[in-house]
Amino acid sequence: MKSSQTTLCLVTIVGLLCGEVVAAERLNLLIITTDDMSCDSVGVYGCRLKDTTPHMDRLAAQCLRFEHAYVQVGNCMPSRNVMFSGRYPHNNRVEGFYQVRNPGYPVLADLMKAAGYFTAIRGKVSHSTPYHPYPAWDLVLDTLPDGKPAHPKNAASYYLSAKQGFAAAQQAGKPFCININISDPHKPFYNEHKPDPNVPSRVFTAAEVPVPGFLPDDPDVREELALYYSSVRRADDCLGGILRALQESGEDNRTAIVFLSDHGMPLPFAKTQLYFHSTRTPWMVRWPGVTKPGAVDERHMISGVDLLPTLLDIAGLTHPAGMDGRSFAPLLRGEQQDDRDFVVTEYNENAGGFRNPMRSIVTKDFAYIFNPWSNGERVMATATKGTVTYRRMQALAKTDPAVAARLKLFDYRVPEEFYNYATDPDALQNLIDRPQYRGARDRLIKQLEGWMVKTGDPLLEVFRQRHDPAARETYMARVEKETAERKAEKPKRAKKGAGKKAGKK
Repeated sequence: MKSSQTTLCLVTIVGLLCGEVVAAERLNLLIITTDDMSCDSVGVYGCRLKDTTPHMDRLAAQCLRFEHAYVQVGNCMPSRNVMFSGRYPHNNRVEGFYQVRNPGYPVLADLMKAAGYFTAIRGKVSHSTPYHPYPAWDLVLDTLPDGKPAHPKNAASYYLSAKQGFAAAQQAGKPFCININISDPHKPFYNEHKPDPNVPSRVFTAAEVPVPGFLPDDPDVREELALYYSSVRRADDCLGGILRALQESGEDNRTAIVFLSDHGMPLPFAKTQLYFHSTRTPWMVRWPGVTKPGAVDERHMISGVDLLPTLLDIAGLTHPAGMDGRSFAPLLRGEQQDDRDFVVTEYNENAGGFRNPMRSIVTKDFAYIFNPWSNGERVMATATKGTVTYRRMQALAKTDPAVAARLKLFDYRVPEEFYNYATDPDALQNLIDRPQYRGARDRLIKQLEGWMVKTGDPLLEVFRQRHDPAARETYMARVEKETAERKAEKPKRAKKGAGKKAGKK
């Protein structure tokens, strides 16, 4: 059976198993994400800048908030596909920014549509499913009711899009599963390149913003951070519009809300990395009648791969086979779960198709990172090199040895890293060779290897030979060859399709 047929059968079976449920009795699902927002940019998560996220903070007061929540990947399309497939990137095959046709597994939209939900999405449409356009969305909200494109940075448009989506579901007589992706604080930041009509409700100055410990405190860096935090505030404005539309729809009390970010801020040592500030996310869940308002879970660790199975449990739907994630619905009910003391994050490829595979295992206190691509000569390709901050680091490195050392690590990395996040969340001191941390390091390495075996991670072989530079280079040569072949095949397919289209005219 072909993979596309398999997917169709899976979602059909799920729909039959769910049975017919009266729409009015079904809980709506609203999944809201921000783009490129670090966890500690949110007030309730300890933001040092006052009044950055008033709407997020008010939402948190209605939710159960997780202190130890992570996404799997530090860049957008792979991160979102983990969330909505319940599978790690090496299993859902969305390791970079490319289309995966006939994936052979159902995703969120398939499962909800098969169960009788009205499905809609705004923002990151092509990045939220294995390929695009995806047939399981009933409505794409990137066009406003008046027919104009919805500007991704306009707060008022999010109110209109949300209102449109809720109304469409009501007209269809179905519960809704709507995913609204707020574009901010993804670059371009507010007022970064030209006069910006989409003004945040508050604009921050360079003098008042905090500088993360993983970046140098410099006037140019502060200027870019001020634009970032102003964009965080604009994301918060967008959230306010969405929640206002939900209140006005009359569906608020029948709607479960999940709020999180897809990964950390788009600056060096955050986005496209696997550090603490790369993958830790603000994660809040409001399940009417179940979660306790203002509750905080400080014990359990959850991650993006757990989102889909949890949403299915909230909706009362059967899980499809093959998911890697595990539902944390019991935690939402106030219960406890064992085996939630670590998460594994992974990175494979950037938007340009450059491979820099990495794996990290994270506990509440420590993190181990494996970088098989690092050989002292290969330079990591990452979008954050286009930032003012990176260019300023390059300039400062000429006279500042400390910045030069940080820049060298950023560009070249080392094969293995080990950090004490409990005391060093900015990952400034690599403890990989410190004797006093050998026991903790080795425990994480053993756990990571077990995870690789369990999930069928293709990095397992090279991980077991991680101290052999030749083995690492052999592995990198193979994956770079595979990537080059895939990239070369893409224009061939496009050219072939264009010829068929022309022949039909």
